[in-house]
Amino acid sequence: MHLPRHVPLALVALLAAAPSAHAIQDWLYTPSLPSALPYLQNTTTATQLHGVQVLYAWDVLEPARNCYNFSSITTDLQTLASINPALSLWIQLQDRTFTPTHNPVPPYLRGNAAFSNGSVPACDGSNCTGNFEVDGWVASQWNAALRGRFQALLRALADELDGKVYGINLPETSIEIDESKNGFSNVSYFRGTLENAAFARSVFARTRVVQYINFWPDAYADKQVMGEAFSFMEKHDVGVGGPDDIPYHETQEENSYPFMREYKGRLPLQVIAVQEPDLSQLNPTTGKPFTRGDFTRFAEELGCEIIFWATSTPWLNG
Repeated sequence: MHLPRHVPLALVALLAAAPSAHAIQDWLYTPSLPSALPYLQNTTTATQLHGVQVLYAWDVLEPARNCYNFSSITTDLQTLASINPALSLWIQLQDRTFTPTHNPVPPYLRGNAAFSNGSVPACDGSNCTGNFEVDGWVASQWNAALRGRFQALLRALADELDGKVYGINLPETSIEIDESKNGFSNVSYFRGTLENAAFARSVFARTRVVQYINFWPDAYADKQVMGEAFSFMEKHDVGVGGPDDIPYHETQEENSYPFMREYKGRLPLQVIAVQEPDLSQLNPTTGKPFTRGDFTRFAEELGCEIIFWATSTPWLNG
C-alpha cells in the first residue's frame, strides 16, 4: 500500500552516522527474470549481487485445480545457473496484484461463494475511503477454504523446490478492500495470514521463509496487533520483511519499523525492499533522493540482512 510518506527531520539526521560496512546482501527485485538479465550479465553490477527476487502469481503456478505448473520457476533457476551458478533465486508468491487487469487467483476460485469469491477488488490510492478506485485484486485469505487451497500450493512448491530456491516470501499484509462484502473479517484475515506463514515454514525445511509485514487493515497504529504478529513469527521461526525501505517514514515508524528493531537478532531472517516508489522519496536533509548508503544504513538499523533493489535503482544504472 502506498501511503503519504513523511520523514521527520530529526530522525533523518541519524542517517549521517558512521558509514555502513555494507554487510547486507544486495539482491535484485523484478516482476520477471528476463527484465533483470541485463543487470545480471553486466560484470560491474553482477559481482555485487547475491541473487534475484522474482514475483510469481498464484494463477500462473496453479492454472487449474491441483494442476501445478512451476516451469517459470525452474526455467529461471536454469537461466541463473547458466549466467552464474553463485546467483540464487528468491520467490515472492503473489496472491494479490496492483493492476485491475490481473486477477491472481486461479480461475476455479473466482466467483465461487465457497471461497468468498476467491479474490476481491482492491484500492491502492491515497483516499480509498472516499474514492475507492479499483486498481488490483487481493485473495480472500480470511476464508479457511481458500487458505486450504493456498497451502496446497505451498506444499506442492516445497515438494519440488525446497532447497533449490534460497527463499520464499508471502506478500505484504496491507490491503484496502470493501470490508462489508465477501465475508471479510479483520480477525480472520490476521489469523489466516499468520497461519499461512507458519504453514509455509512447516513445509520448507531448507528454503528461507519470510512474511512481509507492514500494516494491518484498521489497525495501522495498533501496537498490540503488530506485536502479536512479530511474536508469532519468532515463535514459529518465520522471517519478517517489508516492501518499502524508506528511512524513518512516519507511518511505518508507527507500525512495523519499531518491531523490526525490537526483534533484530531474534528472527531467523529480516529483509526489506527498495521498490520504485521508494526511490522517489527525498532526504529532507539534502533535498535529494535517498542514496544507496542511506537505504543500506537504515536497513541495517532495522536488522535486515538482505535488500531487494528495484532494477531502476540509480546505482544499478550508473
